[in-house]
Amino acid sequence: MPELEFADRAERDDLGAFVARAVRLDATSVVRLRDREGGRIESWVATPFDVLATRTVLGAVEPADVTVSGSELLAALSVSRGERVDPGRVLDLQWRSALPPQAHWQVVESLPAKIVNDLADRGLAVARENVGPQGTPPASLLDQTVLTVTGDGLEVKIPLRCLFAMSGMGFLGTGSADEQVRVTATDAWLRIDARFGAVVRRRHALLPLLV
Repeated sequence: MPELEFADRAERDDLGAFVARAVRLDATSVVRLRDREGGRIESWVATPFDVLATRTVLGAVEPADVTVSGSELLAALSVSRGERVDPGRVLDLQWRSALPPQAHWQVVESLPAKIVNDLADRGLAVARENVGPQGTPPASLLDQTVLTVTGDGLEVKIPLRCLFAMSGMGFLGTGSADEQVRVTATDAWLRIDARFGAVVRRRHALLPLLV
């Protein structure tokens, strides 16, 4: 049976807020929980924007890598007020996204959160005017580059879908003058860290296998 253990109540509540946002975006979402050095739990969800979202809290998870139902985990975190929580059924086979590497990330640039907030707000306004038949913006709009950052020998293009994921997960905060958003990258991955979490996406589409 999987089990979560938290360093204190605030860490449990932080994970609860992360899971609540993921479930609000997709009621059927699953959450991958991974035990990390230094007494940390790394949580991952796949958002509807084809972008991964992640948040790290202080605590431990057993087994060290497990996927559970987002709605069941949210219920457990809401009901159980102790240090230990049963996160629900193991659903490892339902996790289908590759995770980025732990190492070899380069800091590209830090940006004022207000700039990213403003870009996200403008993108949302455009998206509302271009909703497709399924009630979602077209992929061509989501894939548009809204920001290009350079640094440490890298040029990184940030698509609108990353800002949508950050906004939908509530990561951007208030965009106050002292808040920063950090962009890091590897050869294959892009990561944007904000106050309440991070979003991660491949920088280049995978080539299809030849058959």
